[in-house]
Amino acid sequence: MSIETVDAFQALADPGRREILMMVAKEKRSINAIAENFDISRPAVSKHIKILQNAGFINIEEKGRERYCVLNQSGFSEVQQWISTFEQYWTAQFRSLESYLAANVPVPKK
Repeated sequence: MSIETVDAFQALADPGRREILMMVAKEKRSINAIAENFDISRPAVSKHIKILQNAGFINIEEKGRERYCVLNQSGFSEVQQWISTFEQYWTAQFRSLESYLAANVPVPKK
């Protein structure tokens, strides 16, 4: 059985999966504890968790009979790289604006 890889942005597109990530970001949680927060079936929650796991956002730890979801920080690297591109762009734009304003707009005297 092969593991299906999931596009990070597709995984984040669902509000329920984003909510699961927010819960797990605070502390690791069992799948049952996560499922209690949703009005959908336990198998449906498990499917969302599997998508997040396949996308690399969470890891599953087994302790006894319980399975716990733990945030996988390195799983966010693809998203961070994408955001970084735009962060660099806007930082350069604001620096350019700052230079323009400093050179062309007089500062009012108090």
